[in-house]
Amino acid sequence: QVQLVESGGGLVQAGGSLTLSCAASGRTLRGYALGWFRQAPGEEREFVATIHWIGANTYYADSVKGRFTISRDNAKNTQYLRMNSLKPEDTAVYYCAAGGSMSTMGSSYDYWGRGIQVTVSS
Repeated sequence: QVQLVESGGGLVQAGGSLTLSCAASGRTLRGYALGWFRQAPGEEREFVATIHWIGANTYYADSVKGRFTISRDNAKNTQYLRMNSLKPEDTAVYYCAAGGSMSTMGSSYDYWGRGIQVTVSS
């Protein structure tokens, strides 16, 4: 079993930056693809970004491409989501996830964090 815990969320003004972290425990993240998803109030959960377990390959939702950067540190068993140029529409609960392969589908991920709130004020 893998336990994932997000941190680094909070309130930020539009145009600002935040870095989310997702620390894993229970077993190593080596071999797992990692991802970030988000869910705004009244909306479906949506894909944000994913990274291959080696870290060379990444993929982003069009809505965040060029603004967000996903990364991982396998030695620390942690993944990150650097969010720049934040917009009010980025406001959501952000979830980290781990699974067998890179995917934009939430169903492809086996383990999930509990989520962390990110609020961007205008």
